[in-house]
Amino acid sequence: MLSPADSSTFSSSSAARKRYARIPEVLPVPNLIELQLESFHWFIEKGLRELFDEISPIKDFTGKVMELQFLDYEFGDPKYSEEECRTKDLTFSRPLYISVELLIKETGEIQRQRVYMGDYPWMTDLGTFVINGAERVVVSQLVRSPGVYYSEVEDPASGRMLFSAKVIPNRGAWLEFETNNKDQLWVKVDRKRKIAATTLLRAVGYETNDEIAALFSPIDIDPEHPYIANTLDKDVTHTPSEALIEVYKKLRPGDPPTGDNAKQLVEGLFFNFRRYDLGRVGRYKFGKKLQGAADHMGIELPVDQRTITREDIAAIVGHLIECNRGMHAKDDIDHLGNRRIRANGELIQNAFRIGLLRMERVVRERMTIQEIDKATPNALINIRPVVAAMKEFFGGSQLSQFMDQTNPLAELTSKRRLSALGPGGLSRERAGFDVRDVHHSHYGRICPIETPEGPNIGLIGSLATYGRINA
Repeated sequence: MLSPADSSTFSSSSAARKRYARIPEVLPVPNLIELQLESFHWFIEKGLRELFDEISPIKDFTGKVMELQFLDYEFGDPKYSEEECRTKDLTFSRPLYISVELLIKETGEIQRQRVYMGDYPWMTDLGTFVINGAERVVVSQLVRSPGVYYSEVEDPASGRMLFSAKVIPNRGAWLEFETNNKDQLWVKVDRKRKIAATTLLRAVGYETNDEIAALFSPIDIDPEHPYIANTLDKDVTHTPSEALIEVYKKLRPGDPPTGDNAKQLVEGLFFNFRRYDLGRVGRYKFGKKLQGAADHMGIELPVDQRTITREDIAAIVGHLIECNRGMHAKDDIDHLGNRRIRANGELIQNAFRIGLLRMERVVRERMTIQEIDKATPNALINIRPVVAAMKEFFGGSQLSQFMDQTNPLAELTSKRRLSALGPGGLSRERAGFDVRDVHHSHYGRICPIETPEGPNIGLIGSLATYGRINA
């Protein structure tokens, strides 16, 4: 059995290296497939644990009958060796077992079972997966980092630079703030129709005009451009409940709004971790970017919370006002500081999450049908959606590719490749010249030369020899 903490499988023994060059070696060459091995190791140790914690506990629709809790998990030994899988056209995989606890709320009875969750592809020591006898590589994806980004556009009438802000989460609804030429601040939630920024602030808990004005008084100090006062003039709401209903109307134009519906919608959109996640990186970038505005306004930003908070929204608006006052420059979206790498561990985690969420739906439906005295964890759990999601990812994803086996260097190159394409990334048709171009931040990190000619130029690159990935 292999428990998540046992990492010995991932260390490959390297033979002694002899050099015959005349120039002495300055730095030892690092492990060139460390990115692949470390990322898969992270998924087995921590990524899976995060997923089970996310969906656990699963309750029935009423929340009063049953509750299913996922505890420890471990991987069994592979049924076939790598060589056998290659010759017999099989998948090199290990079985996953998880301890599950079922609580029957009426009786207080707790059943504990070890449940088989299916066989999942396992990485070889060379950073590849053997799927149906063929070696495949999960290519790392280069995507825009979650966080908040500020851009500017020139107002044709006055020639002033007007700033806008985009909040990009790891998953969930986008927020887009913009400034118009009348010094009013507007926001679009999930690319729907725009509402006054103060309406959104009111909906998340800043109640009165005086409270909102006082919050921004240390920042909104330009008498010629009173952003908050002008926005409040355009704000049609006066109370939090009115603001919630206004947000609901813009997001669900056909549905009749009620106070409860509106509150549930806003809380589900931004404050529910299952639907909105900034990610560790997004939270770090928020703190780095917005701390100055937060300090000026006297508000405290959370350090570990992965959902957005009302303080975050206030600080985003505060920083936007400071940008309009000329205190900050716009962000360079092509800088590698604003991009990050999703390696195989995170990509597999996302595929596994899709399967687990489908499985959760099945479990909840079975909880309503199953007789209480016959309910067991094994009877409730259906592993098919999870196995199917993983099969779909390894067999059909744009980022799961056949390994180029022309020669050993081609193999190594395919494992170190970085792609801006794929789900959640760019498409060839939409990618402009700026995204494809070599940026000064690439040097020493991404090879400025090695990229394919043709439609993918600049969208597919390779990690530089000494380039490392930290988060």
